[in-house]
Amino acid sequence: MSRTPPLPDFCDSILLDETTIRSRVAELGAEITRDFAGKDVRLVTVLRGGLYFLSDLSRAITLDVSLDFLAVAPYVHGSGGTVRVTKDLDDSVRGAVIVVVEDVVDTGLTLNYVLSFLKAHEPEQVLVCALLDKPARRIAPVKITYRGFEMQDDFLVGYGLDVAGRYRNLPYLASVRPEALL
Repeated sequence: MSRTPPLPDFCDSILLDETTIRSRVAELGAEITRDFAGKDVRLVTVLRGGLYFLSDLSRAITLDVSLDFLAVAPYVHGSGGTVRVTKDLDDSVRGAVIVVVEDVVDTGLTLNYVLSFLKAHEPEQVLVCALLDKPARRIAPVKITYRGFEMQDDFLVGYGLDVAGRYRNLPYLASVRPEALL
């Protein structure tokens, strides 16, 4: 029997518990399985945050899927809007269905760049599966085909999301108190 780790001191509350996340990931996996039976499906995530979601989602899909990874230097406000790929895909995706597996979509700027980058690899199609969607922060329009949860503009930690590289391994998603980010 697993024991839920305690809530870190700088957090307000658990917004999505482990059971809720697991259930929704299973539903998303079933949808992708239904929609792409008989297709060459590649799950691609941007390192590092999406790794936990990718791992669980891939096990919830009952198709033969391949996994691959990108790394990007993300858009930073005030940096002139530059995003660059620091690790490209290892395998060809020409003619495949790519499902970009994102932990959270907020401004959409980095994801918009990633989608354009992947389309240049000549896949059959590129879709997005996001565990968390924060539409209030959206700047660049991106279509999310598979959405886990729509969230408010809280800073979150756990299930792949971090604070200074830590707490990704929490099995739940918790909101961080705003004063803790100062």
